[in-house]
This record gives sequence, structure tokens and C-alpha cells, in this order.
Amino acid sequence: MSRIKYIQNLLETKQISCVELTGKYLSSIEKQNPVLNAYVNVTGDEALKTAKIVDEKISLGQKLMPLEGIPMSLKDNISTKNIETTCCSKILRGYYPIFDATVWEILKKQNSVLLGKTNMDEFAMGSSCETSCFGVTLNPVNTECVAGGSSGGAAASVAGNMAVFGLGSDTGGSIRQPAAFCGLVGFKPTYGTVSRYGVVAYASSLDQVGPITDSVEDASIIYDTLSVYDSKDSTSSGSKISTHDKLNKSIKGLKIGVAKEFFEGIREDIKKFIEDAINIYEELGAEIIHFEMPKLKTVLPVYFIISCAEASSNLGRFDGIRYGYKTNSYKDINEMICKTRSEGFGREVKRRIMLGTYVLSSGYYDAYYKKAQNLRGSIILDFKKIFEKCDVILTPSTPVTAYKKGEALKDPIETYMMDICTVPVNIAGLPAISIPCGFDSDKMPIGMQIIGNSFEDYKVLNAAYQYEVQAKRDISPSMSPLPGDRR
Repeated sequence: MSRIKYIQNLLETKQISCVELTGKYLSSIEKQNPVLNAYVNVTGDEALKTAKIVDEKISLGQKLMPLEGIPMSLKDNISTKNIETTCCSKILRGYYPIFDATVWEILKKQNSVLLGKTNMDEFAMGSSCETSCFGVTLNPVNTECVAGGSSGGAAASVAGNMAVFGLGSDTGGSIRQPAAFCGLVGFKPTYGTVSRYGVVAYASSLDQVGPITDSVEDASIIYDTLSVYDSKDSTSSGSKISTHDKLNKSIKGLKIGVAKEFFEGIREDIKKFIEDAINIYEELGAEIIHFEMPKLKTVLPVYFIISCAEASSNLGRFDGIRYGYKTNSYKDINEMICKTRSEGFGREVKRRIMLGTYVLSSGYYDAYYKKAQNLRGSIILDFKKIFEKCDVILTPSTPVTAYKKGEALKDPIETYMMDICTVPVNIAGLPAISIPCGFDSDKMPIGMQIIGNSFEDYKVLNAAYQYEVQAKRDISPSMSPLPGDRR
């Protein structure tokens, strides 16, 4: 069931006021956030102000907009005017943007209730939410495990019933992986359909904003609201198709592609649940098409070369001169910039900046960056050929389920390998969704990924929705409709 529709019905029928509703979520945050560390900045006063506006509108008998009155969270790399935006980095502590990101501007006009800014891996560089200067975000399903990253705080805010939905960003899987770890739905739209304006860039050609929810229908509602053309984003195209209107479309005859390379290195219990999902799709009348994709083995080096190169360029603006952190002791401007960046950036961010600077340097540009870009073009062409035969592609979301806190920090390279199923999507700019499909022996959620062709987000969402309905499984964490209520 759509939690958004459920809550709006409660509001419009006056079973609960928006102020009361917001109070429930703020109480939930107060109780759980000290343990989970999902929020780095709670905006309770602003949330209650918006809630009062919504209540006034309801009292006048006015119809609510799709996301009006809905308590939600924003990842801390999404600019919010006069609200601190840090990207969970020491170097941006004390930075208050003078403008709103377009996605927040849209939600703000809809009177969505912002509960706060959520924790993330520093500058979105990580897969466990452990590189944040605010500390790790823990998984509400099992607090011994990480919530995933980089949008770990957004996922934990929803899984912990501290927000109806969270808005995150996805550069190589940063929406889908934490959604999979927390038993939620995470949707990464087609590159360009949702504006990136005001989202602090990690890798500009890969970044995309999307929702984390507990149902496919809610993801569809949010996407339809946000997928509008924005002149302030040179890569913006928006979307002309309402995905929500197509959620009940039959998938009989839908061609679902399965590539063996996506299942290499995947844990056996995860494979089993994906195979079960394939059987469900066959029962619904879908056609399964098996294919090979040899170039999949190149996607991780391609991704990390391109993303680190773009990060090296994008993060060059953080120098202590105009805003954010500035070192206290220095002799001249060169030393000031060097010390500011050395002290302000965390270990993982510095590692990726150095890697990016290296592949862009004279003598290595052709050997690494240029070659990676050529391979990227080849991967995009491979996907185009595949989508001539298939409507969507079915894969695991992650090779493993949520792992224990501290494990990701032991071996960065092994952690990078966790993104093998998600990064191809960003390289090609495709839409993809992660939805829950079961639990492992430790009762940790397992995620399944559905990938679609560019600008066919509606096919991805409908395929996910049909599975969600057909599976009839309690696949999300045990949550009451509202914080503090019994199911």
C-alpha cells in the first residue's frame, strides 16, 4: 500500500492533523536517532511551520498536492537555503546555501514537510555510510550492521519509520544499495529526468537524484513530481510520461533479460531468491531471455576512473577561501589551501581525489581516462543492443546483504567490488530500481534490481510493482503505518 496515499487520506478526512502527524515523526526521530544516527540535522521548527500551513489549507477544504503534508528527509548533499548543508564533511561544516536545490524547491512548493538532513558517506564516496564526519549510520533491521551508502541516512530514516520517504543521490548505486540493505525500494531514474541543480556534485556525468520508499507506488509518485525540465541544469530533459498511470499495466509478454555475468560472485542464497522472482515473473506471463555481457567485467575500473577524475575536478572548489572550513595556521595562501584540504577532507575522499588527479595527469590521461571513456561508449552500445531484445534486465542489487559495522573499512578495494551490479546503470545513464525479494538466514533483507532502457522509467516501475503485488510477501521491515501506532 502507498504510505503517501494512506497518510494523505488521514489528513484530508481529518483523522489526524499535519501538526500531530509531524509531531509523531519528530518524536520517533528523538527516540531512535541517537542509536541509528540517520539524521545529522533535524529541522523540527521548520517542519511544524509547514505542517500548520497544510492544516490551514485542509480547513479551507482545498485539495492537497501529491506530496503535500508528507514528512520526509533530504540527503545532506542537497542544497537547502539557510539550512546547513555539509555533505557530511568537515570541510563544509558551517556552510549555509543561499539557494535551494531544484528538487527541494519543487517539494517546498508542494508543502512537503522536511524533517531534516540525513547522514551520508562524505561527498557520497562510500558504500557503508562510514566515511561521514558525523559517524556511521546503523541499519534499523539490525543495528550491528551498516545501513549502506552513500545514502545510508535516507534509507535508515525510512526503515526506522522516521520519515515517509527520503531523497538521496545515486552515483554508482548509492540509492539502490542502502535500499537493498534496509529492505526498501530505491529508485535511480534515467540520467537527466530529475534535476541535479543544487546537488553538490561528486561525478557530474553519473550523479542522479531519486527516492527511497517502502513501496514502488510511492517511488512512482515522487518520481512523477520531480521529473520536470529544469533550465538551470544543462543535462535536464525531464519526463513527459506519468509512471503512476502505468503501474497496473499487464506485463504479459514483457521480455526480461538475465545476464550470467551479473550473477558471478553473488552469494548463493541471494541467487536463489532472484531465481524465485524470475519464476514469479514467468507466472505473470513474462518471457525470460538469457544473454551474455562480457564487457561487464570492465565496468568497475571504468566507473572508478571516470568518477574519481570528475571528483578531482568538482572538489577543487573547496579551498577554504570562500566558504566552509579553513585551517587556523598557515604562512601563505598556498599553504592555507593545502592544509585546509588535508585537514578538511576525510581519508576516502582524499584517496579518490588523488586517484582522479593521477588519471588526468600528463602521461596517464590517454592510458586511463581516455581509454575509460572509450570503454564507457562501448558499454552504452552493448546496453542498446540488449534492449533491442529485452524490455528490462533483472539482476541482484548487491552481491551480499548488509554487513557488520567496520568491515568495509578493512579493505577499500573489496568494498568497491560491492558495486558490481549497480555501477553499470550509472555508466549508461539508465533507470533502475532495487526492491526487496526476501531475507537471508540472519533475517537481513535481500534486494533485486530491475534495469530499463533510457527514458523507460515507467517499464521499470511497473515491472517492480507487478512483482511487489504478486509476491505478497512482507518484504519491508516491520513498520506501523505511523510512528507509535500498532499495525
